[in-house]
Amino acid sequence: MFIQTESTPNPATLKFLPGQTVLETGTADFATVEAATKSPLAGRIFAVDGVTGVFFGNDFVTVTKADSVDWDHIKPALLGAIMEHFQSGQPIMDDDHAPVSGHAEHNGEDGVVVGQIKELLDSRVRPAVAQDGGDITFHGFDRGVVYLHMQGACAGCPSSTLTLKMGIENLLRHYIPEVTEVRPVAV
Repeated sequence: MFIQTESTPNPATLKFLPGQTVLETGTADFATVEAATKSPLAGRIFAVDGVTGVFFGNDFVTVTKADSVDWDHIKPALLGAIMEHFQSGQPIMDDDHAPVSGHAEHNGEDGVVVGQIKELLDSRVRPAVAQDGGDITFHGFDRGVVYLHMQGACAGCPSSTLTLKMGIENLLRHYIPEVTEVRPVAV
């Protein structure tokens, strides 16, 4: 098994490509060791000192490290943990925990607008962000303001504000006149 690694725009996050499917559908975000109990793979990765976050996409795993840790010191251990897991035959996720599509539900008078927002996010934004090892999901819409949740490499990325404001906000405002602003939320 050969695992490729790619840098991301976030210097604290590295993308690992195991060459096989990680999640069939959706994504999974583990911001803490406690959250990782739902995934044997995330648990193995968090066992490496210095890991502060794990995110799964369709064909990748992103790992976020503490600022005090150098990639050169933990990357070999992470590669070993990921390879060991895939060779063990254990599942990525426990049976009782399914990955999620990510978008929050929205019931209300803005249903048509929210549907358009989610469609644009799914078709234009999320595939591009996945290339960088992250995900951006719809969290809410209120009086023209779209609230988005950033995960994986996007969470805490120095260029995330620029991505939100110059990229996603401009895209949504162009196609959906009801959108006036995009803001990040922490979940």
